[in-house]
Amino acid sequence: MSALVLKLYSLLMWLGQPLLRRKLARRAQQEPGYLEAVEERFGRYTQPAEAVSELVWVHAVSLGETRTAALLLKALRARNPGLRILLTHGTATGRAEGVALLQPGDVQVWQPWDSPGAVARFFHHFKPRLGLLMETEIWPNLVAGAQARAMPLVLVNGRLSEKSLQQALKMSPLSFPAYAALSAVYAQTDDDARRFRQAGAVVSGVFGTLKFDASPDDAQQEKGKSWRRTLAQPVLMFASSREGEEEMFLKQISAVAQSENQQGAGKNAAIDVRPEPEPQAQAEGMGSRFKVLLVPRHPQRVNEVEALVVRHGLRVSRRSGWDDAAGGPAGDEAQLADVWLGDSLGEMALYFAMSDVALLGGSFAPLGGQNLIEAAACGCPVVMGPHTFNFTEAAELAVEAGAARRVVDMEQGVRVARKWMDRPDAHAAAVAAGLAFADRNRGATERTVNALQTFLAPDKAA
Repeated sequence: MSALVLKLYSLLMWLGQPLLRRKLARRAQQEPGYLEAVEERFGRYTQPAEAVSELVWVHAVSLGETRTAALLLKALRARNPGLRILLTHGTATGRAEGVALLQPGDVQVWQPWDSPGAVARFFHHFKPRLGLLMETEIWPNLVAGAQARAMPLVLVNGRLSEKSLQQALKMSPLSFPAYAALSAVYAQTDDDARRFRQAGAVVSGVFGTLKFDASPDDAQQEKGKSWRRTLAQPVLMFASSREGEEEMFLKQISAVAQSENQQGAGKNAAIDVRPEPEPQAQAEGMGSRFKVLLVPRHPQRVNEVEALVVRHGLRVSRRSGWDDAAGGPAGDEAQLADVWLGDSLGEMALYFAMSDVALLGGSFAPLGGQNLIEAAACGCPVVMGPHTFNFTEAAELAVEAGAARRVVDMEQGVRVARKWMDRPDAHAAAVAAGLAFADRNRGATERTVNALQTFLAPDKAA
């Protein structure tokens, strides 16, 4: 049954190749990177073929996985000097970020489309000796191709949500052989490990998440904190927002603005939110007004999000238009805006450092949430919605630590954030809790590298 299902799947993937080309062309209208080296997707390469390869293949599908792979690669190279990497991606942002990880002798290409032909050409051309898949990327033909060549394939920093497990169970003739063929799975949490075992995988370790070992950029943090000190109002950030969530958020912000204008806030005032905290908190708080910073998860959506903000009757100031030398958001144009739009790539540490509280994108719509670890490491408390199934344990631990709070919807999220910003003692405690939470969960990278030595240098295994 499994062999038959794999053949049917392979036929569908082969038939789907023209659809992939059309999809890439559409994506390229917003992100030109999708037109780069398109034939690599189908296993056709301009790089010289490897005769006898020592390449270690690392697959990091998107931007987040590529940044996580950077932590692992740095540690692997330190333990294994001269390591050559074959780095693959599925998204344009991942590939662009991955360029900075390359060293002489490394190769970067697109992930091959999961058809038998493309996969076979990929393995024949590069002949990697070991494959490392970051987090979630399990493709049946890729796994089968590695198994046929007796190439070890390891899932690193592995996570598997309950939703993904249920999907795997429904497609068990296809998914179970793929999970079972992995040489090892290094899971993030005990719950992830349990779910991987249910899917048929061999779990060789539970090491935590590599993301805790990332150190937010010091220069960005200092700049963000410096900008925050120049502002009269606290800053509420909506971090890594997703399609549909911005509408929820802007409805709440627009309602606040309308209410304040009716109370005489004036046409040219920035959003003026006056919550109803306790008298003591009002007297000693950071101020009842706040600025709004909106940072979409996907940079190609920035223009779309800006148009949405304008349709809500709110004024926008984009990060790309700020004069850093003049204090960034402290400039006149930014101060007149209702919403600051984070349209830069790779500056999340800056955004978190200049914000007092962050709403967590992906958690207010059923999308599984985003990584909240960087916010905690930057000392920015987090308010998250009900949907965090992609980061269940990290979210729960952050709540237990006091670094985050969970709410049922966006209305409650904005209300909780406002109260947090108006209570300096509670806010300071949450900042300290976030920093401690991020610090005590470090160490996954070292544990992972130690385990991988078995595959990289058996005679030197730790």
